[in-house]
Amino acid sequence: MNIKDIIEQKLSEVILNVYQLKDIRLEVQENKTEFEGDFTIVTFPLVKQLKKNPESIGVELGEALTEQTELLDSFNVVKGFLNVKVKNQFFIDNFRSVSGKFSIIEKKNSTVMVEYSSPNTNKPLHLGHIRNNLLGFSVAQILKEAGYDVIKTQIINDRGIHICKSMLAWEKFGQGETPESTNTKGDKFVGNYYVEFDKNYKKEIADLVGQGVEEEQAKKEAPMMKEAQKMLIDWENGDETVRNLWAEMNTWVYKGFNETYKRLGVDFDQVQYESNTYLLGKDLIQEGLDKGVLYQKEDGSVWCDLTNEGLDQKLLLRSDGTSVYMTQDLGTAVERFKQNDIQKLIYTVGNEQDYHFQVLFKILKKLGYEWADQLYHLSYGMVELPEGKMKSREGTVVDADDLMQEMYETAKLKAQELGKLENLSEEDKETSYETVGLGALKYFMLKVDPKKKMLFNPAESIDFNGNTGPFIQYTYARIQSLLSKADYVQKDTADVILNQSEKELIMQLANFKTVVAKSAETLSPALVANYVYDLVKAYNSFYQNNPILNQDDENIKQFRLNVSDLTAKTIKKSLELLGIGTVNRM
Repeated sequence: MNIKDIIEQKLSEVILNVYQLKDIRLEVQENKTEFEGDFTIVTFPLVKQLKKNPESIGVELGEALTEQTELLDSFNVVKGFLNVKVKNQFFIDNFRSVSGKFSIIEKKNSTVMVEYSSPNTNKPLHLGHIRNNLLGFSVAQILKEAGYDVIKTQIINDRGIHICKSMLAWEKFGQGETPESTNTKGDKFVGNYYVEFDKNYKKEIADLVGQGVEEEQAKKEAPMMKEAQKMLIDWENGDETVRNLWAEMNTWVYKGFNETYKRLGVDFDQVQYESNTYLLGKDLIQEGLDKGVLYQKEDGSVWCDLTNEGLDQKLLLRSDGTSVYMTQDLGTAVERFKQNDIQKLIYTVGNEQDYHFQVLFKILKKLGYEWADQLYHLSYGMVELPEGKMKSREGTVVDADDLMQEMYETAKLKAQELGKLENLSEEDKETSYETVGLGALKYFMLKVDPKKKMLFNPAESIDFNGNTGPFIQYTYARIQSLLSKADYVQKDTADVILNQSEKELIMQLANFKTVVAKSAETLSPALVANYVYDLVKAYNSFYQNNPILNQDDENIKQFRLNVSDLTAKTIKKSLELLGIGTVNRM
């Protein structure tokens, strides 16, 4: 428990004793004023109930806390704000408790499934996928640290019209080339044909428009689109030639995806494929029709009427019998709860799909699945670059692999300019460039609240100062250097008298578990990211104000080394929760 929580708890007990008021929790803040005291207690919420002025309430509470607890050294009241100075021993005991319990995780006996990534097999991963993967992976890490069992999953969109477009373009223009024959990464190879389809499709539309056909009609009548649609129906009917080509091209893509995931440092416990789940959805459609939850139009298409829920009418099966995304998502959700003992399912998907998930959850509830209440859409804002939005079909996206390579190159350049890695082996240098470069990318992405749209600036992210990954990693490396020079071995110490910077650092260290719990509750890695930045700032202030290696008093020296060691462990663990590595030299 952090120090503020302990004071709030004791305060509630005192309020019950003095005023016979139950379940009152006054806000306790770290004291940032010039008045003496470690914490400030806001007394105004009691004014109405007690019909007393805030100053006298402050004095009564200060006296009661002094008499009834072992917490306080002294207190003062300024305009209804009760400033309390907590006993030195309290901070020492709290530090020992936090240090002793650091590695202990209290199990929740609850399993959460987190879905993220879930790409299409017609293009490589891009900047938007990076935010998605980092967010989903980090949320999974944080939930584990908060005591949940976690299953990380993705469903690969490996079928549909978009896949057929790449297949058709390769069939028409590929002349039998492969990723190996062209020395191209598999997902990029297939993605190039998706762009090629779009180029030729647009030309066909332009030709038809030139012949006097309306543009909307031209889009439907263009030969490339008609062929792609036929290919999709052939696929659904199990056509052997189409299926073989589909399987081969997807194999190329998966190999490419796996390379990207490995470098990004994310992984999955389960992988599902839409080609296996889309038929499950069709079974549910029949179930829904039998129950009267869904209805069929004259053309044979199946719909769900959600107008009473404030939504619209949703198509679930086309008149030709082919399924839509919603159909597949229904089937996949049901399958996941059948196959896994899970209590919650989190979908990490961009906010342009907000409406889709509202509809999905409502339909599942209508179909009678009680667990529909435990579905959650972790909606996040789009990532933009200084140049604006990206478009995959036009080939103007920021490729994930290219971006990771750029971050690596930038970190390498920075390290060489600073010249601090000269004594390391080439292998260790490479590890450092990679860890720092990708750490910069990940931290920049995750320090922003997921719901917010964000502008990614690679140059800003790799700065070694300010709220950046490299700044935090550098502090960790500095502590490792300090502990190494001291030949550090953890030993308990006799009590020491703490100064302000030591107290502030201990308060920050005590906040770690609370931040993890809140981050797990809100599914926001940004809380962990900004916490570790505040911790690093508190440590740097402590480091500048307190001699450690040059400290003559061995007991004080050992205590400060113990505090430094716990800080390093907390930085490392916080960064791990964000999927970020550490290095001992930078």
